[in-house]
Amino acid sequence: MPTAESARTIRLPDPLVKQIEARIAGSGFASVEAFVLFVLERLAERSSEVPFSEEDEARIRERLRSLGYID
Repeated sequence: MPTAESARTIRLPDPLVKQIEARIAGSGFASVEAFVLFVLERLAERSSEVPFSEEDEARIRERLRSLGYID
C-alpha cells in the first residue's frame, strides 16, 4: 500500500461504494480501498498490453462526463 506521502484521495459515489462493499463481503478484501487498489493495479498492468479502442475511450469519457468528473 502506498505511503501517505505518495497517496492521493479520490471520491467515489455512494452507490458505487455500496456495490463494492456487497461484492467484497466475505471475499478477503479488508476494505473498499483495498479492493479498488487491487483492481486499479491489475488494470494498470493490463493497460500497457491492451490499449483502449477509440470506442472504449469515447464510452469512458462519456461516463466520466455524466458523473461530473470531466467537462
